[in-house]
Amino acid sequence: MIRTLLDILFPARCVVCGTPPGDKAKAPLCYQCQATVERIEAPFCRVCGQELYSGPDRQPLCGACLTDPPPFALARAPVRYEGAVRQLIRLLKYQGDTAVIPVLRDLVAGYDLLAFADCRWIVPVPLHRQRLRHRGLNQAAILAAHFFADRRKDILLDGLVRVRNTLPQAGLDGVGRRKNLRGAFRVTKGKQIDGAAICLVDDVFTTGTTVGECSRALCAAGAETVKVLTLARVATDGRVGWQPTIRLCKKKMRI
Repeated sequence: MIRTLLDILFPARCVVCGTPPGDKAKAPLCYQCQATVERIEAPFCRVCGQELYSGPDRQPLCGACLTDPPPFALARAPVRYEGAVRQLIRLLKYQGDTAVIPVLRDLVAGYDLLAFADCRWIVPVPLHRQRLRHRGLNQAAILAAHFFADRRKDILLDGLVRVRNTLPQAGLDGVGRRKNLRGAFRVTKGKQIDGAAICLVDDVFTTGTTVGECSRALCAAGAETVKVLTLARVATDGRVGWQPTIRLCKKKMRI
């Protein structure tokens, strides 16, 4: 009776657009917003995860990874950074709206993490302490906890630190993004990182600049390999987030 009364007084609303979900299960997203969630499906580049129009039976390589390998071994994401997914991430990231966390948890639930099974440590991309104080949360750390709910002891929240309070990447072009983040990250757990496979977690893979800089720092500290896991990925025709002359980890990519 109490639950029924609460449902009448406070009917369920979509966490993105505010309309009633329209089903008895009271899903956090309405039908319209659910329809904008697009899963990333093959074929995609077997290194960076960029969706491709077509490819052979085995996973192909995109042109960028073939000619200019990134500093990480692979990157994966469950969904595209579009529609409701974009709004959910922005609500959490910029407004601190924790009501969206159950929806994000549902998006990562059941995602195949076999490619990351060999990763000894899980490292969220850090925020600078001033930005963390302003926002009150690190969305990458929240996502890491939900991606690896059964491995939380392996999450190194302070494995990386952002030593410079850089400008927001949004709105910068490829050159600006690289300059903005150059030398912005430092490894604090060198002994644990040395010789280990690392899973680097962030919210969105846009151009790969942020995860590329983090990967360089981890490799310089002795990481054997770095694999990138993000909730979402921007669909682009090309990537400008890394440069040709980069130091890869000890474990070279096999192309």
